Amino acid sequence: MPRKAAVGAGLFAAWALHDLEELSTMQATSRQVAAWAPAWLPVPGDVRAGGYSRAHVRTAVAVMAVVMAAAAADGVRSEGRSPFFRIALQGFGWHGVGHLAISVVARRYVSGVATAPVVVIPYWLWARRELARSGAPLESSGLASVLALPPILLGSHAVARALTRGRR
Repeated sequence: MPRKAAVGAGLFAAWALHDLEELSTMQATSRQVAAWAPAWLPVPGDVRAGGYSRAHVRTAVAVMAVVMAAAAADGVRSEGRSPFFRIALQGFGWHGVGHLAISVVARRYVSGVATAPVVVIPYWLWARRELARSGAPLESSGLASVLALPPILLGSHAVARALTRGRR
């Protein structure tokens, strides 16, 4: 597989490893993080009281799997030049940084923080280097990815909430 195609395929592989951690830990840590969240943050009462259900976590991860698989396939197809892939790649990297920041602020383990420094961020930095070497640096998609990340993450949880309402 050419290196530029490996960058695209690597997005899904790195995401899958990272989300295996989230899949196995998000339910438990969401209870702690939701209880710790400031009152002004719009967290649904049932989530604030008990965290995400297992059904919710599985559904949210499945929704993100569709998005990340599509982005990775687009990255392979375009050899890393597709705007969709580039925004997803940048968003994934910043997502890893966000895990580290939330863990520092919370002063505890939060779901995803174990794989952020050993999978997410190293893959992101490698992919950025590979794309720059091929003449396609990522600088132009940084702001778009930062702006796109919260709606995508919140959207996956909104879809999961709608599909799993009432299932604990």
